[in-house]
Amino acid sequence: MPKLSIIVPCYNEESVLPKLFQRLGAAASLCTPDYEIVCVDDGSKDRTWQLLLNQHEVDRRWRIVAFARNFGHQAAVSAGLWYCLGDAVVIIDADLQDPPEEIGRMYDKWREGYQVVYAIRTKRQDPFVKRLLAWTFYRVFSSLVSFPIPRDAGDFCLLDRVVVDVFNGLPERNRYLRGLRSWCGFRQIGVEYARLPRAAGTPQYTFAKSLRLALDGLFSFSTTPLRLATFFGFCISSMAFLGVIFYFIEKLFERQFAAIGLAPLPGFPTVIISILFLGGVQLICLGIIGEYLGRVYDEVKARPHWVVADAAGINAKNRFPVFPKDQNEAPDPGGVHPRPGS
Repeated sequence: MPKLSIIVPCYNEESVLPKLFQRLGAAASLCTPDYEIVCVDDGSKDRTWQLLLNQHEVDRRWRIVAFARNFGHQAAVSAGLWYCLGDAVVIIDADLQDPPEEIGRMYDKWREGYQVVYAIRTKRQDPFVKRLLAWTFYRVFSSLVSFPIPRDAGDFCLLDRVVVDVFNGLPERNRYLRGLRSWCGFRQIGVEYARLPRAAGTPQYTFAKSLRLALDGLFSFSTTPLRLATFFGFCISSMAFLGVIFYFIEKLFERQFAAIGLAPLPGFPTVIISILFLGGVQLICLGIIGEYLGRVYDEVKARPHWVVADAAGINAKNRFPVFPKDQNEAPDPGGVHPRPGS
């Protein structure tokens, strides 16, 4: 029977973990008795790690990793993909906004032959401004990239082992997993669901983190922002050329223009506005170039995506990944546990 892995990134989820243990374990057992749940503690400050340790002692199918500090949601998901052993791998957040009960439908689609099953949010229990920004981003982003991107699909998804192996072979550090999921290709299908309110606690994904994730996605998969510099340059040059022609004609026919209220005026306001406009465009273009250069700088340094502080049920003695991962190596003995009932 195929093995199912479920990856759960956790950051200060102390209040919601008891409900997660109950609902996620029940949902996984309905799909297959041979499953594992890989929880990645992304540098939590509360009792998240202790609760995960307790759950590991109760059920060894719960395998856990703790980062040395907060490395971010995408790094936590990447670590789960790195350490998991399943033939089918599900990514789900710990806050239970994505119902674990939907995993069964995704698993059925995988059994039908689909290698990527992503969940599409038909309803979201978020503030209006956040929903509006998310709606706008998905549509702008999908129009800028050269491959199809499903709209309103978050990180909640199921991946075949073949796709996970591709993910683990990608060395880039500023990851946007939703984009990489589409970039990989393979047979994909969407499953619609209604996203629920957070089960307990306060949201850990702030507006700043969401904005950073959106920028990572935009700058990692599209060079269109770089072309904006050329676009702005042509626009400004065209306006400047037309302005020169207009002022030349105005000077030649000064009386006629004065009769219709367009007599030449001192150019101080025009000069100031032009300087500010050009300066703003130049700063925007420099900022766009800086975003790309910053990401190139991160890649050149080649630092690991994460550093492991502790683990249970997983052999993480190397503390950090070494890319690309050798997909032909045998599974880590430290991560294999007896099947239920054996």
